[in-house]
Amino acid sequence: MIVADPRRTATARAADLFLQLTPGTDLALANGLLFLAIEENLVDRRYVADRTTEFDAARRVALTYDPARVERLTGVPELDLRKAVRWLAAARGAMILTGRGAEQHSKGVDTVHAWINLALAPGKVGKPNGGYGCLTGQGNGQGGREHGQKADQLPGYRLIENDAHREAVARVWGVSSVSLPRKGKSAFELLDDAAVRGLFVMGSNVAVASPHLARIEQRLKALDLLVVCDAFPNETSDLGHVFLPVHQWAEQEGTMTNLEGRVIRRRVVADAPRGVAGDLDVLRELAERLGCGERFAFHTPRAVFDEFRRATAGPADYAGITYERIDAEDGVFWPCPAEDHPGTPRLFADRFAHPDGRARFFAVEHRPAGEEPDPEYPLFLTTGRYKEHYNSGAQTRLVEKLRRAKPVPRLQLHPRLARQHAIRPNSRVAVESRRGRVEFAAEVTADIRPDTVFAPFHWGGREAANRLTGAALDPVSRMPEFKLAAVRIAGVRPAAEGDR
Repeated sequence: MIVADPRRTATARAADLFLQLTPGTDLALANGLLFLAIEENLVDRRYVADRTTEFDAARRVALTYDPARVERLTGVPELDLRKAVRWLAAARGAMILTGRGAEQHSKGVDTVHAWINLALAPGKVGKPNGGYGCLTGQGNGQGGREHGQKADQLPGYRLIENDAHREAVARVWGVSSVSLPRKGKSAFELLDDAAVRGLFVMGSNVAVASPHLARIEQRLKALDLLVVCDAFPNETSDLGHVFLPVHQWAEQEGTMTNLEGRVIRRRVVADAPRGVAGDLDVLRELAERLGCGERFAFHTPRAVFDEFRRATAGPADYAGITYERIDAEDGVFWPCPAEDHPGTPRLFADRFAHPDGRARFFAVEHRPAGEEPDPEYPLFLTTGRYKEHYNSGAQTRLVEKLRRAKPVPRLQLHPRLARQHAIRPNSRVAVESRRGRVEFAAEVTADIRPDTVFAPFHWGGREAANRLTGAALDPVSRMPEFKLAAVRIAGVRPAAEGDR
């Protein structure tokens, strides 16, 4: 196992090789490994010729990422770069997994393309126990695109600006394709748009999870109507006009698509409190009151799933997946276009999802992040999860109750940086970016780079790490830059009573 991360996490401590790279240099690392695969003749040339296109363009770019350049950019020694690419090429089965953090940069799309290039070059994609995947932190995270959950997409990996895709889905829904928006905005763009006067939030604590949080808080407070549906009150509902308590995961049944593309059943394991509705009940009741109840006449999750089956097609077809098959077969893999189709446990075994059946290489260049350290803000900030928490404040409050203690967000920093600022363990450290200021309790550890600090993003209010983030958007995905910001140490004071 090879782990690349600015921090020596629990996963990194279990690794056979740890690449402690500079934040924001994932793309340069991938290009540098592709350079070495080419130099050391580790490319599967028959696979590349038979199953891919555009390799020559990617090759020309990769050959500018020699080991000396990549070591300067990433901080990863050449010896470790060579070891990593040799292990990758020699392994009978090899999987490259990037976290959601790979996407959450101002060059996230290009970074993902670079890692796909590296998986394709030695011929690992479509083979048993091999390929590329992007992990997310929640169920159905792998299913977002085939579910059509994003503003520029329709069910089944279809695009909302594609006329044929629009017509197909409109027929299922019984509406005119003209009634569908031509192009959607990303969630962050909606939150930041002054023309948006009302917001209906289901299962997202945007007042903690959004970058450039001070600006987003102002937008939420300026709304004419903010409705929040959640299992717990949270920082977003604190700003809202209406709070609708709804079932949590253990209290409702349905389906889920997991990382390997297997569609499985979710079953009720706990009874909801009296008077609490499910998401489906809320949407159906709202539709009824808005005069379009006939289009939301779903009384069970199964009815929703059956419509979803009809609405998907093409690369992410769920048409052949039924509750009976899921139960009988311990889950069914998409795509599965018909009920007599076996499902697809391994994608890309024979062809890729392009008209010619070939995978695409992308010639992508490393570039600076939207914001990098400078004399005024000399440190990298990166953010992430604690394993005891999920995404935001509601779970943190629950942990407080269970432990009968108040957990605090901790700023990880290297001993060398701590000495420079006279910071001791548990000192209160104020961190500033160009967007905000947050105070954390200090955790001094050699597990992080001396030029980098880390903070968890689970806390809200004045302890929200996302007050510091949000310097730029990826121009393709319009995903904000969550994982990197330039910051400075703005103040240090003694530990607060109760910090632990």
